[in-house]
Amino acid sequence: MEMRSWLLDDSPASRGQAAAGRAYRIGLDLMRNPLTVLGAAIIALLVLTAIFAPWIAPEAWDGQNLERRLLPPSAEHWMGTDQLGRDIFSRVIHGTRITLMIVALVAVISAPLGLLIGAVSGYFSGWTDRILMGVTDVFLSMPKLVLALAFAAALGPGIENAIIAIAITTWPAYARIARAETLTIRNAEFTDAARLLGASHTRVILRHVLPLCTSSMIIRVTLDMAGIILTAAGLGFLGLGAQPPAPEWGAMISGGRSFIFDQWWVSTMPGFAIITVSLGFCFLGDGLRDVLDPKSETKR
Repeated sequence: MEMRSWLLDDSPASRGQAAAGRAYRIGLDLMRNPLTVLGAAIIALLVLTAIFAPWIAPEAWDGQNLERRLLPPSAEHWMGTDQLGRDIFSRVIHGTRITLMIVALVAVISAPLGLLIGAVSGYFSGWTDRILMGVTDVFLSMPKLVLALAFAAALGPGIENAIIAIAITTWPAYARIARAETLTIRNAEFTDAARLLGASHTRVILRHVLPLCTSSMIIRVTLDMAGIILTAAGLGFLGLGAQPPAPEWGAMISGGRSFIFDQWWVSTMPGFAIITVSLGFCFLGDGLRDVLDPKSETKR
């Protein structure tokens, strides 16, 4: 009880207490939304599955046995077997590692890049803004999947090149959001005060502008995770992502398309995994938007 009172104190005595109290309030708000809780549970399950995949999967992801090829789902093989007799459930479990790696690396590459470009563009304005936003608009004018296919084809097949291609097509949306946020705060009193105290433009951007854009960026990144997963699966389906025999979900769907009418489980099971994880990120992103959006806080 004392800890709760300390976290909910309206007059925190330190920055640590204020940060802990804000995190606690955000957690309480998120817990009030059942879909957000469901989305968080799905993402937590994804992370735990990726960590403990070797212990959860009943078989090796590349274990072949042609004597049991294309077996339907059963108590022995929960999701059936594929054309090479590999256990689909084990491959889906190990595929969580590839999916988590793709979304994490794309977010790490594209979000900071877009955040920095948008903040610099909005802060300096003028020719800097025109040039940076002109490049951004060129990327935004083309569909993400088509652009990712073009870059992946140019770079060559492979999961590393697929991650780079997806990151290149993802950062412009973050740059636009960061620019819009920066335009509203670049002439605020606290930024003027920082400049009057001798702070350089770099310090103002890094210490004052970027932290205020973080909330919007977290929301957009979380919502974009579903699109990143679908794009990665699309590249894998077309042979431009992870290469066989890697248990990437899009490549698994592609491998089973020849049996879709008779042995439907070969493509359907990894498809269910893609849908489930994508919904988890969408639910969590919606909840974060409701909690972290300043406009929604004023309404409450």
